Amino acid sequence: MSDAELESIEKAAEDSASEPSTTERVANELSPLRVWPAVVLLVLMAIARFVPPTIEDAPLILMMVAVIGPVVLGALILLWWLTFSRASLKERLVGFFGALLIALGCILSLDKTMIGPGIMMVTVPLGTAAFGIGAVLLSRWLSFNRTIVALLLALCGFGYSTLLRSEGMWGHFALDLHWRWEPTAEELMLADRADAPTSDAAISSDAEMDEWLADPQWTQFRGPGRVSQQHGPAIQTDWLTNKPELIWKIPVGPGWSSFAVAGNLLFTQEQRGEQETVVCYTADEGIEVWSQEIESRFFDPLGGPGPRATPTLFDGSVFVQGASGQLQRLDAKTGESIWEVDVREVADREPPVWGFSSSPLVVGSAVIVHAGGEDDKGTLAFEIESGELKWSTAAGDHSYSSPQLLNLFGEDYVVMFTNAGMNILDPESGESRCDFEWKLEGYSAVQPQVIAGNSIVLASQQETRCLDLTQTADGFEVEERWASRKLKPDFNDFVIHDGYAYGFDAEIFACVDLETGQREWKRGRYGKGQVLMLADSGVLLVIGERGELILLAANPSKHEELASFEALDGKTWNHPVVIGDRLYVRNSQEAACYRLPVENESENPDDLAGQSAAPL
Repeated sequence: MSDAELESIEKAAEDSASEPSTTERVANELSPLRVWPAVVLLVLMAIARFVPPTIEDAPLILMMVAVIGPVVLGALILLWWLTFSRASLKERLVGFFGALLIALGCILSLDKTMIGPGIMMVTVPLGTAAFGIGAVLLSRWLSFNRTIVALLLALCGFGYSTLLRSEGMWGHFALDLHWRWEPTAEELMLADRADAPTSDAAISSDAEMDEWLADPQWTQFRGPGRVSQQHGPAIQTDWLTNKPELIWKIPVGPGWSSFAVAGNLLFTQEQRGEQETVVCYTADEGIEVWSQEIESRFFDPLGGPGPRATPTLFDGSVFVQGASGQLQRLDAKTGESIWEVDVREVADREPPVWGFSSSPLVVGSAVIVHAGGEDDKGTLAFEIESGELKWSTAAGDHSYSSPQLLNLFGEDYVVMFTNAGMNILDPESGESRCDFEWKLEGYSAVQPQVIAGNSIVLASQQETRCLDLTQTADGFEVEERWASRKLKPDFNDFVIHDGYAYGFDAEIFACVDLETGQREWKRGRYGKGQVLMLADSGVLLVIGERGELILLAANPSKHEELASFEALDGKTWNHPVVIGDRLYVRNSQEAACYRLPVENESENPDDLAGQSAAPL
């Protein structure tokens, strides 16, 4: 080899040694990331998600921040990466579009119950937060691999939600999440039905059924007067030594209906697969007597699947409103359909966000429901005998309240409370006697009640108002006596006793003076449950959102908890019913009957169970 060749080789080696390696070149092209914007966005995401639910009396818009805020902030994290992170162009493009593709793939793989709030509250926040956290932690690693690791973390975050299913939300807007592969309570119920007792011997005779249906004890939603007050034997309050006795407990399909009761017959509504079902059970054993099904399944991301309304008993018939809009009259003895009307067609509208929830009200020859259609198709009255439309009148387009029969100045009127306000209607013609405007940000779901003769109490998520009515030649004039934010029920009705209202102020139980609107006390975190007044015992029966049963003294001076026990398992929004010494409770997965201890235990338990709730 010549000297010239040796010199050429040596020069090439020197040049090669002086050139940076591939790793060094990549490192020289990369810079530490600008992380402070991502840190700020991650902190704001945590605040938006977890702080609003802890704020007492938080307005609805603040609660919506907890749902929408993390999604917006997650999108800003990806935007930071693309425009302001100091990542290289290759990193920015691969990271941004890679995260979008991962998110899209995971969203397409979600369980159908996770579509909507599940994406907003779990999928997007977790995925984008994981990507942002990875980018922050690896910001000074001058390697393209930091982008790969951030995307792998994003895959874990986005992908986690593909393992879940949602059964709706709790009252404080937290998703009720379960592993996707676990059977639902509804699936377990449907499997158990194959082994359930038959109804052949459930009822001994038609004559018995005729006798019970001729004098039903609890004919409608919230009982006589729709005020959730029971009259019966005095209840013992020492449950440590004399605890309520479980008579039976059975699985039921999802739904938020309560019970109507006639003797040994319980009527309710539930979802069974793709069939919305009206069911009659025996009150003493919980055995199914009959069921009537229509092919319909309503699901919403907050309430989950199933019907929302409660059956109404009248003159041997059961009137039911389905969540998708089917209004039916059934034979109470057999469940056979007498007529059916599709409220969607009559009102020319699709179901509202959380379904048709109006429990039918029977007045005279009409059965009345709220539909929320345009123009005069808001509140509808149908002929009991034929199902033909009798009258219709304007109302707000959203309400989860039911029509209420109130006696004002000695006469009966139908009162409908909606997101537009209150309508006082002539029950025979539907003609409006008063339209009180109160436009709500959200919805109405609580029943109006009369106090002090001719004053009406209306309650919403925003506040409670007391309205004094004055009779005029063609209707009523309304003057607001007081408005108070001291009682803000959501879908949790309040009860009235001796001039005080007892109910849920959001998730905490409270007592309000109805003369002034001032709150006497607020205590007891029972979630968004329901309450029943045992008037002759002077106690409140509260069913908590998680199924616990709490006995409170109806004491305006202080919150006085007398006893409690776990009655049901699972989310419980359904109204409890007490007949004599029997307590009937249910939720979206099970129903139960308990015998309450009474003061005079020498009485025949069967006689106590048959005592009726006296009309108010």
